[in-house]
Amino acid sequence: MNDMVCPYLTNGLPKVRERPLDPPAIFGQLRAEEPIAPMTFPDGARGWVVTGYEQARTILADSRFSSKAAQKHLAFASDLATDFDLEKDLPPAQFEHMDPPEHTRYRKLLTAEFTVRRVKTMVPQIERIAAGRVAAMRAKGRSADLVKDFSVPMSAHVICELLGIPEEARARFEELSTQALSLDKKPEETKAVLDGLVGLIGEVAMGKLEQPGDDLLTRLIHGGQLEPAEILGVLLLLLVAGHETSANMLSLGTYTLLREPEQLAKLRADEALVENAVEELLRYLTIVHIGVQRTPTEDVELAGVTLKAGETALIHLPSVNRDPERFPDPDTLDVTRRAAGHLTFSHGIHQCLGQQLARQELRVGFTTLLREFPELRLDADPADIPMRDNMTIYGVHRLPVAW
Repeated sequence: MNDMVCPYLTNGLPKVRERPLDPPAIFGQLRAEEPIAPMTFPDGARGWVVTGYEQARTILADSRFSSKAAQKHLAFASDLATDFDLEKDLPPAQFEHMDPPEHTRYRKLLTAEFTVRRVKTMVPQIERIAAGRVAAMRAKGRSADLVKDFSVPMSAHVICELLGIPEEARARFEELSTQALSLDKKPEETKAVLDGLVGLIGEVAMGKLEQPGDDLLTRLIHGGQLEPAEILGVLLLLLVAGHETSANMLSLGTYTLLREPEQLAKLRADEALVENAVEELLRYLTIVHIGVQRTPTEDVELAGVTLKAGETALIHLPSVNRDPERFPDPDTLDVTRRAAGHLTFSHGIHQCLGQQLARQELRVGFTTLLREFPELRLDADPADIPMRDNMTIYGVHRLPVAW
C-alpha cells in the first residue's frame, strides 16, 4: 500500500470532503490500490475499510459477518469512541445491530408495513404533504430555506403519519432526531437526546393505549408481541432512520441538481426520468456518511485478504457506489443512468426496510419541486452552503433557494 495512504487510517476515517459532493479522495486511492485495506479505529481496535463494490456486496450477504452492536466501533476520532457504548446506551430492539434469530423476529413484525404495494397506497398522502409544503413556501414570498421549509417537515410529516406521531409532537421530534445524529456531541449530550426521544415516543404510546389509531404504533402496541421497551426501541429506530435519510436526500439531491444544469434540464424536459434520477442520486450522493460495519465470526478469505475473526470491516458506502468496475464513469452524475444495484440501502438481510417509502418520498418531492417552481435556483454561492460533515447522515444544514 502507498505510504501516503497509511496515515489517514491510523486513527479513524477522514470525514471532511475536499469536494462537497464526492467522498474524500483517499477512498478512491484505496479502492484502486487495496479495496480491502487495514485501518485502526479511534478506540485502538484493528480492522478493515472496504471500498470495492464486489467485496462490499459479498460481505453484506455473508452470514459469517455479524452486525451486533457489541462488535462495532466509532469510525471517527472522538471522545465518543471510548465513552459511548452502542449496545448499552441504545434502547432495546435496535435490530439493525442484531443477527438472526433476534433480527429476524423484529424485522418480520414490520415487513408488511413497508412492502411496495403498501407504500404505493401512501403516494396520494405523500403528494398532499408535498403540496402543503409548497403552499407554505409560497406564502413566505419568493425565497426559502429548502431544508427547513420543505425537506425536513415533509419527511417528518410522512414518517410521523405512518407511525402515528401526533402533530403537536412533530416539531420536538424533528429537533431531537437531528441532534441524535451529530458526530460532535459529547457522550452525555448524545445520551440525553436519546432519552428525550424515548420519552417523547413513550408519551405518544400512552395516548395510543387510550385512543388507538390506524397506524404502526397502534398495531405494535395492541399486537401483543413486543414488550413496551421493545416498542420504544423499534419506533426510535424507524423514526430517526426514516426521517433523517429522506430529508437529507431531498435537500442534497436538490442542491446537486441545481449545480448540474444539464442534468436538471433533462429531468425538467422528461418527468418520466424521475425514477432513474432518484436511483442515480442515491448512488452518486450516498448520504450514509460513515458506512456500515460487519465483524467476521471466523477467519474469512476474501479477495486475497484474510479478515480475522473479531476484526471489524467498515464498508465505506460512498466509495463503494463510485466503483468504476460496477458503474462506468462513476464520478459523473447522469440522470439517464440505470443505477440499479447501488448499495445505498445496504444489501442482504439488513437491506433498508423503508427503502420503498424513501424512493416514493424522493420521487414525489423532486417532481413537486421542479413542477411547481420552474425557475427554482440557489439563493447563495454554492461554496457558502454548509455541509453536514459533522453528521452520520450527510447533506446540507441549510439550502437557500429562490424562484
